[in-house]
Amino acid sequence: MAEDEINIEDDALSLEDSEDSNVTDVEVKGIANHVSSQFKKSEDYRYDDEIRWVRAYRNYRGIYGPDVQFTEAEKSRVFIKVTKTKTLAAYGQIADVLFAGNKFPISIEPTELPEGVAKDVNFDPKEPSQLREQDGEESLDNPYGFMGDGKELPRGATAQSLQDKLGPLADKLEEVEGLKEGTGETPTAITYSPAMIAAKSMEKQIMDQLQESHANKHLRSTAFEMALFGTGVMKGPFAVDKEYPNWDEEGEYSPIFKTIPQVSHVSVWNFYPDPDSTNIDQAQYVIERHKMSRSELRALKRRPYFRDNVIEEVIAEGENYTKKYWEDDLIDYNQDSYVERFEVLEYWGMLDTDMLEEQGVSIPKELKDYEELQANVWVSGGRLLRVVLNPFKPSKIPYMAAPYELNPYSFFGVGLAENMDDTQTLMNGFMRMAVDNAVLSGNLLIEVDETNLVPGQDLSVYPGKVFRRQGGAPGQAIFGTKFPNVSQENLQLFDKARQLADESTGLPSFSHGQTGVSGVGRTASGISMLMNAASGSIKTVIKNVDDYLLKPLGEGLFRFNMQFNFNPEIRGDLEVHARGTESLMANEVRSQRLMQFLQTASNPALAPFAKFNYIIREIAKAMDLDPSKVTNNMDEAVLQAELLKQFQGPQPPQGQQPAAGANPMDPTGAGGGTIGTGQAPQPNEQGFSGNGEANTQQPQTPSQPPAPTQ
Repeated sequence: MAEDEINIEDDALSLEDSEDSNVTDVEVKGIANHVSSQFKKSEDYRYDDEIRWVRAYRNYRGIYGPDVQFTEAEKSRVFIKVTKTKTLAAYGQIADVLFAGNKFPISIEPTELPEGVAKDVNFDPKEPSQLREQDGEESLDNPYGFMGDGKELPRGATAQSLQDKLGPLADKLEEVEGLKEGTGETPTAITYSPAMIAAKSMEKQIMDQLQESHANKHLRSTAFEMALFGTGVMKGPFAVDKEYPNWDEEGEYSPIFKTIPQVSHVSVWNFYPDPDSTNIDQAQYVIERHKMSRSELRALKRRPYFRDNVIEEVIAEGENYTKKYWEDDLIDYNQDSYVERFEVLEYWGMLDTDMLEEQGVSIPKELKDYEELQANVWVSGGRLLRVVLNPFKPSKIPYMAAPYELNPYSFFGVGLAENMDDTQTLMNGFMRMAVDNAVLSGNLLIEVDETNLVPGQDLSVYPGKVFRRQGGAPGQAIFGTKFPNVSQENLQLFDKARQLADESTGLPSFSHGQTGVSGVGRTASGISMLMNAASGSIKTVIKNVDDYLLKPLGEGLFRFNMQFNFNPEIRGDLEVHARGTESLMANEVRSQRLMQFLQTASNPALAPFAKFNYIIREIAKAMDLDPSKVTNNMDEAVLQAELLKQFQGPQPPQGQQPAAGANPMDPTGAGGGTIGTGQAPQPNEQGFSGNGEANTQQPQTPSQPPAPTQ
């Protein structure tokens, strides 16, 4: 391929558009064949997984598969959809845990030893300046200092190196004298945390981007497929142009376009990973299968590096989508095999550098030393719609796959519906038997001896029916046989199968609304103990979400902002933390523990060791309140304290008692005085005004001592 057909822009190698794809694509047809062969390989490998998913979906919908055969004697076709109840309960618990605090469960924190940015810096405003007046003249202190003067610097550190570590505070603290790295040790020292400020700025940026891309909705869809099929898949982040509606002053529609990182949910049915891998980090490639209309396919031309002419040729050839066998099961009925859509394969993975060179793709000199390169390839109808090197640094496959229950020997996990597949079959069988037996035992089997009856009579039976007998015929003409009712035994087996479903899924029935709970669950504390024990299984699921979905998603957004966002306030040595497991503790329990700790820390001896601002903010979070709206920071708290002092009025000097009635906040109601306070006198005590015997006698006055004799 000629050099002018290679486009290198922003470190991205892409295949240029062509007027005649039949001529140009001959040289690169090997790449399209390679993608198609890898897709076929992944499709064959996951066939057994597709069978499991189809069976799980049928159990969820309450549909019998073709493998279930009914005899002519079986009249009931009832399907008890316990799988649906438990799947929705697991999905609801996962969603409640992930969004308990009305916030996406991702946080950004600085590392323990951040590189390139200072963890803490401080200065003391009351520390003497280097410039002082002596004998009316200004003179400088010893510029070399002395041992123990408190101005020690790390080895190799300079004033400029400290300024470089200030990160987002570089402009604000560049003229501060006496700035030192570390936490202030004097009472008047002021400490700043550049690393923490950068972390929180990055966290706000990521939260805004997740909200813009409606990540909560996509995460819920992923959680549902996790519970049902065992694996949930998300994709991103990718830079997309989002349209914001806007009208100018004349009423003309003038939309605003903003480039944002987009994350989305990918159905497990359209996800084809490397069959030789057990997780996304080991995968050599991943293929996503798209079902696109003409409009969606044409919309690809507005995205960078797509070949417009080739897309038009694919559209001109007509729709090429072929339905898979499992698609009829998902829509519950069979349709015509022809679908007016296009099948587009999106390939993310490694391609050999030799393969690219053999097909005529020129590799830049800085990439020739690599034996393989990670690329993104789009194929439809055997034609290349796009070939571009992975533009993200470092190059990683932009997919996250989280298992509900981890299977260490397979890429796809095990879902809740699969765990209770056998017990669902048992429940259906026992319930059908109970219904059929109840129908049979609820009616009589009637036996008629026609030799004892007059011929030609209607043999139908109804209340008040009269049968005419033959004259002189001995014996009974009509007999009624009642079958025994054994439906209760079948229902007992049904309840046993439901208990086994609770055991196999780790999701007890009382956790999703079962009534009639007896034993320990009759009290509030008892049901709380049972619920805490039942949450053990969901903890593993949330941990899988943290490790395989939330943390990689947060790291992807972090790398995206570090690569494409040039805001200096968000740059630093930071790490992503997934906070899904922290939400497992109920808000009520968490707030109760925080209140207990607050009471303990109110002890004057322990108060200096507690961070009350953090405690107050966490209590607000536990109550589902926005801490930034209901709490004050340190500066606002000082202003609030001053306002409260003004409302209370002037205070008396220290050591002087306040005047009567001077304190309107006095809870005693005595107005600051001491007259009339105290306890009422009891009987036989002076001042008692009752009518008892002790009060009838007048109190005797003490006799005067005799005068001294001469």
